[in-house]
Amino acid sequence: MNTKSLRRARPAALVLAVVAASTVALVSCSDDNNSSSSQASASAPDTASFSGMTPSALKSAASSAVASAQARVSAAASSASAAASSFEASVSSEVARAGKDAQNELKDVKGQGNAVSDVALTGKPRAQTGGLLAVVVSITNKTDKKASYAVQVDFLDSSGKVVETRYVGAENLAPGAKAQPVAISTKPPEPVLTPKLAKAQRY
Repeated sequence: MNTKSLRRARPAALVLAVVAASTVALVSCSDDNNSSSSQASASAPDTASFSGMTPSALKSAASSAVASAQARVSAAASSASAAASSFEASVSSEVARAGKDAQNELKDVKGQGNAVSDVALTGKPRAQTGGLLAVVVSITNKTDKKASYAVQVDFLDSSGKVVETRYVGAENLAPGAKAQPVAISTKPPEPVLTPKLAKAQRY
């Protein structure tokens, strides 16, 4: 081969070399991408967000939570019942006896009696009564002589029907003196009842 032929062959060889290098690079890139994709799809899942609990364990945990809630409700109900009993017990036997005397005194009274203006009712917060409906009956002797009082308190439902009646009294109140016996309903908190002054007699 002469010198002129060598000069023509060199550029052609360079072109072939460049093409071959490019092909190798493309194949290498393709392999790298496939390898990366393969690794990404084959990698282990992130378990950090898993609860680590089997379905049976979840069911057991739910049952435990329900049982705990039921126990708390039962304890609260028991506590409320104990508070109600304690409040009722705090009403002395003397007040109970006065209530019985008041009932006997009102037995023959017609209408509302002669002392309605001397009596006022005030609701007592249920938080202080263990959930019971209790009414403070304020009796004031507005006369200038010593007097005794008999009071009837009715508890009405939403239709106005008398569901329960309680009696309280105060004996030998001096002029201007005040007594505050408590009338307690023994009915459940629901349905809500409304207390009403039915009769009040001074004697």
